Amino acid sequence: MVTAINGYDFARKGALLLAGTILSGTPVFAQTAPVATATPTPVRNPVTGAANGVTPVAAPVSVNTIKTLRVEGSQRIEPETVLSYTKLRVGIPYTPETLDQALKDLQASDLFADYSISGVANGNIVLRVRENPIINRVIIEGNKALKSDKITKEIKLAPRQIFTRTAVRQDIGRIIELYRRQGRFAAVVDPKMVNLDQNRVDVVFEVSEGPKSKVRQINILGNEVFSDDQIRGQMATKQARLFRLLSSATSYDQDRLSYDQQKLRQFYLTQGYADFRVTSAVAELTPDKKDFIITYVVEEGKRYKFGDVTVDSQIRDFDNTKLAASLPLKKGDWYNAKLVEDSVDNLSQTAGLFGYAFTEVNPEFQKDADTLTMGINFNIAEAKRTYVERIEINGNTQTQDKVVRREIRLAEGDAFNSFQVKRSQDRINSLGYFQDKMEIKQLPGSAPDRVILETNLEEKSTGELQLSAGYSSLERFIIQANITQRNFRGKGQELRAGVNYSSYSKSIELGFTEPYLFDKNIAVGGDLFRRDYNSFNYIGNDRQTTYSQVSTGFQLRAGVPLTEFWSLSARYGLSYDEVGLSEASYFTDGKCDILKAGRYLCEAIGNRWTSSVGYSLIHDTLNSRLRPTAGSRFSFSQDFAGLGGDVKYIRTRAEGAKYWNAGSGFILSAIGEGGYIKSLEGSRGAGIDRVRITDRFYLGEPQFRGFDIRGVGPRVLRIPYTTDATTGKQVLATDRNTFIDDALGGNAYYLGRIEMEIPLGSGARELGLRPSIYVQAGSLFSITKPNLTLDPKLYPRAADGSLLPYAPAVLTSTGAMQYVVPISADTTMPNPGEGTVTTCQTGYSATAGGTCTGTTANTLVTSSPYGPYSEQFLGNSAKPRLSIGIGVNWNSPFGPLRIDLAKALLSQPGDDPKLITFNVGTQF
Repeated sequence: MVTAINGYDFARKGALLLAGTILSGTPVFAQTAPVATATPTPVRNPVTGAANGVTPVAAPVSVNTIKTLRVEGSQRIEPETVLSYTKLRVGIPYTPETLDQALKDLQASDLFADYSISGVANGNIVLRVRENPIINRVIIEGNKALKSDKITKEIKLAPRQIFTRTAVRQDIGRIIELYRRQGRFAAVVDPKMVNLDQNRVDVVFEVSEGPKSKVRQINILGNEVFSDDQIRGQMATKQARLFRLLSSATSYDQDRLSYDQQKLRQFYLTQGYADFRVTSAVAELTPDKKDFIITYVVEEGKRYKFGDVTVDSQIRDFDNTKLAASLPLKKGDWYNAKLVEDSVDNLSQTAGLFGYAFTEVNPEFQKDADTLTMGINFNIAEAKRTYVERIEINGNTQTQDKVVRREIRLAEGDAFNSFQVKRSQDRINSLGYFQDKMEIKQLPGSAPDRVILETNLEEKSTGELQLSAGYSSLERFIIQANITQRNFRGKGQELRAGVNYSSYSKSIELGFTEPYLFDKNIAVGGDLFRRDYNSFNYIGNDRQTTYSQVSTGFQLRAGVPLTEFWSLSARYGLSYDEVGLSEASYFTDGKCDILKAGRYLCEAIGNRWTSSVGYSLIHDTLNSRLRPTAGSRFSFSQDFAGLGGDVKYIRTRAEGAKYWNAGSGFILSAIGEGGYIKSLEGSRGAGIDRVRITDRFYLGEPQFRGFDIRGVGPRVLRIPYTTDATTGKQVLATDRNTFIDDALGGNAYYLGRIEMEIPLGSGARELGLRPSIYVQAGSLFSITKPNLTLDPKLYPRAADGSLLPYAPAVLTSTGAMQYVVPISADTTMPNPGEGTVTTCQTGYSATAGGTCTGTTANTLVTSSPYGPYSEQFLGNSAKPRLSIGIGVNWNSPFGPLRIDLAKALLSQPGDDPKLITFNVGTQF
């Protein structure tokens, strides 16, 4: 009995079948019957009728016939189905070839593990089969670089399917191909089969992934003008080096190999080498299958210059001479294929501005190998002025059509204008309702002078529910709950609500914006808020609250466009501010103690109403409001407080930003802002600024990186005195961590930043990483010098004339001042214990009022909670502060994260630099 044995290939089974199928020792071949002798029939002459002779005729050979036909061994498959795969039927003759073909047909069905034929001798044919097992599970083991779910999507074997060797081999090939796409050419897949009861099996693919195949070396042959390193620098594929440990560009990729050839050709064509070509590109896998060695053979050719550059326009509206003069390529310059492409785009856009949507611009090259020049004639084919026949909007299932149409700068029936199409595209992308890089397609209309604008949208989620906890170097621990719907009811309306809580600030806000009131281009909105903010300073590394400010109020807004790029907005706000200090920390006998808080903080206490009206004039050409890469934005704003209420001022601010696409994914931006606030109130007293501390500008982290929060500008430092270990005299401390630092804000400021966003590989982009380098300059200044706690002229002085700190002394019951013996007491003193209280300013007396012995200077006991100190007013300077740094934005699973490493290069006395800052859990 010959069966199909697991693991045997088709050639071996065929050889066995040709050798003969044996059952019970009986050969399968049919016996040849003996030749029967028949009486010859005489053949007569058709004319005479006489017999011409006898021609013997051979009897036909007899063959075996299938008398019965049945199937044994089938369980899931019906016998009739098994027979349907063969041509065997009861009553038909059979030969060895017929039976051999039946076995091949059963094998081709991929349904059976074993199959055989018996009963060949007597015609009672029996097909014995053993069905392929059913797959119970498909298990993948050893895979780390590729997740199991990615592999199972690609393979065909699955539970409850029929197991076949062919399917296993195909799936092995698919898995290996997946690993090769990842650059793992040493990957090996070993299939295993675990037999179970009821003719079931588990299929196990044991994967040995092997190392990722890197590009060890890129060889360049035939280059003379440019070095190997210059040419390698143009390629997307990079050589594996230690400093590229995290780069994906070092992995071998066949598609990238073809792309690199195109990049090389583009590079040479931009340098004037019009005849450049890559004659061969070979990638060789090292014997250990760990690395690749790629070899390029190139022919650089001669370098060309531009010859005559002309424009031949069939459109009568165009002046050929002026068009040619406006092109970026000039005769005598080195040939540059990129400039040719840019010229074609410029001419097409120019034609689009005049309403010609489907203008064909064909550059005709005249290469002169003798003079090494490349003359170019740009042929602009004749075209008809085009009109917008129809605007189609597809893919918006939630957003109403009118929300999209009102952003399109063209209407049906208007003359086509390519600039307006591009502008419409930018405005739709800026909505933030659809996937990025949406394009408006231009399709031919019903006539040659008609165009259809097709807008294919892919909506994305516009609702945001954020429940997060985070940590910020600004606010410490943060709990945040915000809900925002930027496309409420599909009408483009924005509805938002938020609650924020941290150690030093709390707020609740509700807001609503209608961008098109009554379908008119008028935006209106309003906000309700309550903000509880605690200002703070530092004593060492301990952050302590100074004044608290609770603001409750609302704001109403409205805006209208003036032109396509200019808009005007107005607003009115009313708020009630409650500013106070902790009585436990800063009050004495029910009054604010200037020795504890400082005059400037005591002067800030009070409750007041602020009623203000303002406007903003805005010019905006950004290609995206969410993440711009090109364009500019400028705004000028003023707010007037004094329409009732207790506060009167005029605040003026100006902001500007410009973005450039620097190519290759680099985005350059220049951003500047400045402001000034002027009080409209009368004098509030000598040494008191007319603008209240809560209304001033502040500058520092996060706007000014490289400085701490409110780390720039006017401030009062309380610097404690300490005893000099050498001289024993009291001197000002130098450790800033011991200072009390109160930022006072300023009435004027400016800030500028130049930043370059650096592109990363596709893997980093998928993670949402956006690094950048930047330099910033700015300043905060212009306030009245505050009244300090005590005029330095009144400070007591020592015998040598040095300034002594002033603070109210703690007296004994007899009115004598008390002093504390320091650590470094004179050992000649009696009982010079550390911290011992004495009435001696110098030395020690064992009895009150006795003779003081020793030379140690003691510390006066005062009622100030901070001990003796000196106040200094610093930082009120318009001189620029300068910082340089690097930062990374990351859309992390915990929320947006920003990390900055910035160094302050220029600062003023009193400023508070900070090297590293980060923020996570809140929006930037």
